[in-house]
Formats: sequence, structure tokens, C-alpha cells
Amino acid sequence: MSWLIALFTRIALLVIWIGTSLVSRAFQGGWILPLLGLLLLPITTLTYVLVYSIAGSVTGWGWLWVVLAFLLDLAAHSAPARQAVQARSGRVGSPSQPGSI
Repeated sequence: MSWLIALFTRIALLVIWIGTSLVSRAFQGGWILPLLGLLLLPITTLTYVLVYSIAGSVTGWGWLWVVLAFLLDLAAHSAPARQAVQARSGRVGSPSQPGSI
């Protein structure tokens, strides 16, 4: 599920970047940070661009939205690892497994 959200966020950010000048304005014409954001932290980058376009800058409460988006990105990146740990812990100590103590 997290990969689907990340995919749609990347597509939305790419469409905004190509179709409008919002990304260029938010990052003052630079392209390295938006590209890194597109690859690594798409929800955070999209939120930053949206907050910047609405408020004209990211200050005060705008940073709250960016931090929440960053936490969502971290959760999306950690979900596969968390699922793998849960799957391993369910297999190892299960009494239904032969040979388990």
C-alpha cells in the first residue's frame, strides 16, 4: 500500500513540475533538490511545494505540514522492513512449527 501512495505522489509531483512553475518557484529554480525529493522523499517534496505555493513561503505552521509529510515518508520507507520483521517473528517462535521449543 505504501508503494502505491509513493507512486501516485511521484506522478503528481512530476506532473506539477512539468506542467507548472510551482516547483521552480519553491526551490528558486534549482533542479537537484526537487530531483532528490522526487526520488527519496516524494510526499515531503510535494507538501513543501504545495505549502510554498499557497502561503508564498514555508514558515510557521507550514513547517508542521512538511514535518508531518516527512514522517509519512519515513513510515512508507520503513513499512517493508517492519513487515519482514513481523513475518520472521511469526515464523520463528510459532508453536505450530515442528522443531520449535
